Amino acid sequence: MLADSLVTNEIKNSAGAEVEFHRILTGPGRMTEFAQIGEAPAYQFRLHIKHVEAGAGLKLVRRSLVRFDKTVLSSVDSITPVTISFYQVAVIPVGHLTTNAEPAHVNAALLSFNASLGATTTILYDGTGNGSAALLSGGI
Repeated sequence: MLADSLVTNEIKNSAGAEVEFHRILTGPGRMTEFAQIGEAPAYQFRLHIKHVEAGAGLKLVRRSLVRFDKTVLSSVDSITPVTISFYQVAVIPVGHLTTNAEPAHVNAALLSFNASLGATTTILYDGTGNGSAALLSGGI
């Protein structure tokens, strides 16, 4: 379980600087919500984590979601608040797996594709990693 305050570099911005969050909601069910510490009510920055399981036995599947939503002022008209969302969804056939080894490999592939340029082991927070650049520009 995550701590109620995420204040030890768990979350960073594109400059690599820490962004601190605290838990504001738990439940119903297997979900929780964090808010950026000191956020303005009109310009929220939120982290949502949710899990849902369906099926039983070999057919048991877990769907997990980690999503960030940030409301900012439009840079076009300087009046309209707009919300940007990025999320990761994991669909894991837990009924057929005895460990998290294979899901961890797939998660690592996604994270490394988003945060690196290939042979380097440097983690890029600035959106220049292969996957991040594709997400931000709409490129393929």
